[in-house]
Amino acid sequence: MSAISRAQLAKELEPGLNALFGLEYDRYENEHAEIFDEESSDRAFEEEVMLAGFSTAPTKEEGSTVSFDSAQETFTARYTHETIALAFAITEEAIEDNLYDRISARYTKSLARSMANTKQVKAANVLNNAFDANFAGGDGKELCATDHPLVAGTLANELATAADLNETSLEQALIDIAAFTDERGLLISTQGRKLIIPSELQFVADRLMASANRVGTADNDINALRNMGMIPEGYTVNHYLVDSDAFFIKTDIPNGFKLFQRSPIRTSMEGDFDTGNVRYKARERYSFGFSDPRCVFGSPGAA
Repeated sequence: MSAISRAQLAKELEPGLNALFGLEYDRYENEHAEIFDEESSDRAFEEEVMLAGFSTAPTKEEGSTVSFDSAQETFTARYTHETIALAFAITEEAIEDNLYDRISARYTKSLARSMANTKQVKAANVLNNAFDANFAGGDGKELCATDHPLVAGTLANELATAADLNETSLEQALIDIAAFTDERGLLISTQGRKLIIPSELQFVADRLMASANRVGTADNDINALRNMGMIPEGYTVNHYLVDSDAFFIKTDIPNGFKLFQRSPIRTSMEGDFDTGNVRYKARERYSFGFSDPRCVFGSPGAA
């Protein structure tokens, strides 16, 4: 274990220093809360099971026997909690000889910044990996796919032809969301609630959703998306999305995006008797994931 010593803080041991900078930047706070529903957990992992009900009821002919159907479990989504931790140590001499401020207070703030950044990155990675088959959900498919397996048929929560964010692709996504079915192929009532985009698409999204008339045409047509109240929660920018042209629509399906908080963030400090070093640690346990892929519709963009 290496400790922060006077060698790393040489300028802070000398008079005449005007400013210390580099650790005071603002950060994007809790953007995961726009996407994930948070629940607490008291075990090593959590599981959520998808149920399949009954298919369409058939017509019963006079005098004939009634048809029987059976329900079943189809797949299980598992959330395995990770432990996120980071620590640092400062030598006794560095603390004693620092001339400008409480060195421990400054670096514990940096520790909190690192922990918060990791949480936002892990949350965004659920969407960053949405089109990657290596990151499968409970049904064996990636979050956004054109062929999620059902008991009866398949379900698509991705555009059949990948497209950039525009009026046509957004309207088609909403049409496809309205056509979602349950595991037995029965139509379900689903609506797109919120558009989730990287920062590169915020200007496109604002024009598409806030303009009174259609964007990019000389016609005087109304903006149907705005006029019909589609995507009522508007759009949210997630600065941790890495694909500049991918976009997602969060739907009103329950039990979709989940954050299970196993242990909230805790900080601790202790002194080492032998060296005099002071050690600081932050630790948190949680897991991000998704259960029902109907919670989102996405496109990776045309590129």
